[in-house]
Amino acid sequence: MSPHLNWLDEEPKRLDEEATAAARARQAQLTKPPGALGELETLAITLAGWQGRVPSIERVHISVFAADHGVADEGVSAFPAAVTAQMIRNFVRGGAAINVLARVLDATLEVINLGTIGQAVTAGAHDVALGPGSANFVNGPAMTDAQLAGALEAGRESVERALGCGAQLYIGGDMGIGNTTAAAALGCALLSVKPEALAGPGTGLDERGVAHKAAVIRRALEKHSGHLRTARDALRCVGGFEIAALVGAYVRCAQLGLPVLIDGFICGAAALAASRLCSGAQAWWLFAHRSKEPGHAAILTALEARPLLDLGMRLGEGSGAAVAVPLLRLACELHAGMATFAEAGVSGKL
Repeated sequence: MSPHLNWLDEEPKRLDEEATAAARARQAQLTKPPGALGELETLAITLAGWQGRVPSIERVHISVFAADHGVADEGVSAFPAAVTAQMIRNFVRGGAAINVLARVLDATLEVINLGTIGQAVTAGAHDVALGPGSANFVNGPAMTDAQLAGALEAGRESVERALGCGAQLYIGGDMGIGNTTAAAALGCALLSVKPEALAGPGTGLDERGVAHKAAVIRRALEKHSGHLRTARDALRCVGGFEIAALVGAYVRCAQLGLPVLIDGFICGAAALAASRLCSGAQAWWLFAHRSKEPGHAAILTALEARPLLDLGMRLGEGSGAAVAVPLLRLACELHAGMATFAEAGVSGKL
C-alpha cells in the first residue's frame, strides 16, 4: 500500500455504549407502547450511540462525486459521455434534483469533479485532476495506482471538510455516465456473481441494451481474471474515480465517527468495497433506500442492509439518501420531545 494510504488501516471509531443504553432506556419510558414507533425508535437509539448524546440531525453534508468512465465507449449508456460534465455544471448552478433537496434540507452541498472528458475545470466545483475519466476497463485497468490513491484521498478529504464544518450526517452522491456498468462490474468481482445478476437499465437501456452491458462486464471480468483478489484490486481494475472516492469517504466517516446515509446502487457498490477494506466500518452506516436498479438487491443482501425507503428511485446524486433525512430528523425529535410516563402522569405498562 502506498505510504499516503496508510490511513486506510485505521480502525473505525467505537460506538458510545453508554449513550446507546441511555437512549434505549428513554425509549422504554416514553408515552407509547414499547416498540410502537418501530424503526423510528431504532434509528434514535442508533444515532445516540453514534453521537454520544441525545441525537440531533441538523447539519447535513452532501458531497457529489463526478467522473467520466472509459467503458462508456462500449455503448453501455442511453446518454452520451458529455452529459457528465454538463451535469457538473448543472450541480454548480443549482439545477439538479440534489440541489433542490439540499435547499429544502438546509444541507451543505459540494461537487467534486474527479475527471471528465476534455478535463474542463468547472468554477464552483472542487476539481481533482485525476485524468479525463477512468480508462475503458474492457481493455485494461480502469485506474492506475496513483489515480486510485487520488480518488480515495478525495473521499477522505471531503469527510474531513464536512467535519470541519460541524456536520452531523454525511451523504455521498455520484454522477458519471457509465457508472452503473462500473458498479455492476465491481459488485460482480466482489460477490463472484454473473453479470446478468447485477446489470440493469441504468439511464434507461432496453432489454437488448442491458444484455449488451452484461456482455461488456463479462469481457472485463475475463480480462482481469486473476487480478481481482482484493477489494482494492477490484476497485482499480473495474471501478471508477467517483466510486473509489465514495469508498474513501465511507471508510473515513467510520474512522472519525461521522454517521453516513448511503444512497442507491452506485453508492451501495462503493459501500461493499469499503466494508472489505475496513472491517467494522458498516457500524456507522445507514442505507437510505432500495434502488429500482435490479442489482442493488444483491448488494443490500450481501451487506445485510435494511434500507429505510423503497420509492422506486434510481437517480443517484445522493438523492435517495437526501429524501430519507426527514425520517432521521423525525426520529430524533420524537426521542427528545415526547414526554415520559412520569412527566405526563400517565400510567405505564402493568
